Amino acid sequence: MALKLFLLLSLLLLFSTAAYSQRRQPILSTSYYQKKCPRFEQIMQDTTTNKQITSPTTAAATLRLFFHDCFMGGCDASVLISSTPFNKAERDADINLSLPGDGFDVVVRAKTAVELACPGVVSCADILAVGARNLVLMMGGPYYTVKLGRKDSLISKASYVEGNLPRPTMPMNQIIQIFTSRGFSIQEMVALSGAHTIGFSHCKEFSSILYNYSRNAQSDPAYNPRFAQALRNACADCNKNPTLSVFNDVMSPNKFDNMYYQNLQKGLGILSSDHTLNSDPRTKGYVELYSKNQNAFFVAFARAMEKLSAYGVKTGRKGEIRRRCDAFNNR
Repeated sequence: MALKLFLLLSLLLLFSTAAYSQRRQPILSTSYYQKKCPRFEQIMQDTTTNKQITSPTTAAATLRLFFHDCFMGGCDASVLISSTPFNKAERDADINLSLPGDGFDVVVRAKTAVELACPGVVSCADILAVGARNLVLMMGGPYYTVKLGRKDSLISKASYVEGNLPRPTMPMNQIIQIFTSRGFSIQEMVALSGAHTIGFSHCKEFSSILYNYSRNAQSDPAYNPRFAQALRNACADCNKNPTLSVFNDVMSPNKFDNMYYQNLQKGLGILSSDHTLNSDPRTKGYVELYSKNQNAFFVAFARAMEKLSAYGVKTGRKGEIRRRCDAFNNR
């Protein structure tokens, strides 16, 4: 009798633990909008395609916006919120001020179109996640699955941002710590860094290693000397004009490929973190692998993006479906 009671209690505990675990784990699904908003995927495809054709910087802008959103508390569209007199939001944190407007704009366009088709159903967080995936694919990158059902955040504060997003001037130990604290391996970090195969960086982000680097060298010796000179010429007025920028991948800036890694090995990296990625023994092997094998990079990038897309998502009462992406519903 005692044994039966023990087994019964054990089963009850097992089922209750499983049920609790299920409640705790956000449930995302590829078919989430199939009945509630069947035209969602087509609307997203049309919007991202049209925006990229008219503004070729959209893909890189949206991908960067997605990273900055997810790494700050999860993929919940918190970076899209505009500041108010009562709240300085994430997008106005120092590191986010250089986020290009095309990323925000494509989300607004998609949200407007989706709201006309199925009002109050699709989150801004899902729109940003799918938009980033579509644009990577449009640039020649790999397809990856984006599961849906995220809610939008209920909070967005600039004061929470510092230290949670990797800066190119950070030492590699700190950058690795930011990734590993979110459950990403060093290999996944290097694969996600391959997003720099498209887009650009502002000169001010790397001017400290381009001019007056040391007593013996004007620029970081990791630069190819001729490339360093070309960068110094391109960025000569960066103190007067902070908008000056250069492509992250100078060889094929408008194509999502593995050229970024090849560039690093030739001294054609732009940022300090690029150079460290190629020299640090913890990351160098992955740079070599992805420079030689584009398929290996694409597979690793796709898996890492699927993982990132599900990071810190909000479901149920932990979020909302915003009526507009730049403001909470209660404002």
